[in-house]
Amino acid sequence: MQSREFQLSQFVAGFWRLADWQISTTELITIIERYIELGVSSMDHADIYGGYQCEALFGEALALQPSLRDQIQLISKCGIQLVTDKTPDTYLNHYDTSRQHIIQSAEASLQNLQTDHLDLLLIHRPDPLMNADEVASAFEHLYQQGKVRHFGVSNFSPQQFELLQSRMSQKLVCNQVEISPLNMTTLHDGTLEHCQQHNLAPMAWSCLGGGNIFDASDPQSLRLRAVLETIADEVNAENISQVIYAWVLALPSKPHPIIGSGNMSRIESAVRSEQITLTRQQWFSIWQASTGHGVP
Repeated sequence: MQSREFQLSQFVAGFWRLADWQISTTELITIIERYIELGVSSMDHADIYGGYQCEALFGEALALQPSLRDQIQLISKCGIQLVTDKTPDTYLNHYDTSRQHIIQSAEASLQNLQTDHLDLLLIHRPDPLMNADEVASAFEHLYQQGKVRHFGVSNFSPQQFELLQSRMSQKLVCNQVEISPLNMTTLHDGTLEHCQQHNLAPMAWSCLGGGNIFDASDPQSLRLRAVLETIADEVNAENISQVIYAWVLALPSKPHPIIGSGNMSRIESAVRSEQITLTRQQWFSIWQASTGHGVP
C-alpha cells in the first residue's frame, strides 16, 4: 500500500464536545458542510470523547450523508482508558498503548465513525509503559490492512516522539500539543522547535485555554484579557479569540489550531483570524502578559 503525503487543513474541526452540543444529526451535517465550505476539512476525534459517544454521533452524520467522507480527513486518537459504563472492566483511568488495545481501539473508531479507514491515528498521551516496538507493530498492521493511512502522536515530548519514530517504517506526521497564551510550555521546551526541524504539522489544542481567558479572574487571565482587547482594537479584530488564533498562527512551526465549537458564527470568526497579522511587539505583548514579565 503506497502512503500518500498527509496535509491538514489550516484549521482543524474538533469534536470533543459534540455530545454536549445537543444537536440533531441533520444539524451536525450542516456544521460539517459549513466547515468544508470554509476550507476546514480535517476533523479531529478520539475514542474517549464524550465518554466514548462522540465518534458514533459523527458516524451517524456520515451514514446519512456519505458524500461527506471523501471531502474530509478523519483523525482519531487512542491510548487512554476511562472508567465509564461502556468499559465495565476498567476501574481506574489509565493509559494502554499495547498492540492489542491500539488495534481494537482503531477498529472500534472505524465502526463508530462508519468508515473503512482513518486518515490519521494518534497516540493520545505519552504512556510510561509504552513499548515502542509494540506500537510500531500495531501501526504497521493497521496500515497494511488499509485501516489507517497515517500515524502521529499527541502531547509527546521530542524525545518520546523520536523513540517511537525510531521503530517506525514510515514517518510520523503530527504531534498534537497544547498551545495557548495561558499555557506556553511547548513554546519553551523544544517541542515546537522539534516540529519545525522535522517539517511536522503540529495541531494546536485548547488555543483559547478552555475558555478561561474570557472569564477567569486570576492575575494571568486578567493581564491577558487587557492586552488582547487592546490589540484587537489595533488590528480591527472582531474579538479577542481572533487575536489568540493569530498569535498561534504566527509561530514558525506553522500550527494548525483546533476549533472546538459547534457555533457557526464562532467557527466563521475563527477562520477569518487567518487574515490578521500581528507585529512582533504585539505578539510579545501577549507573551509578556502571560508570563507576567518581559523577555530576559
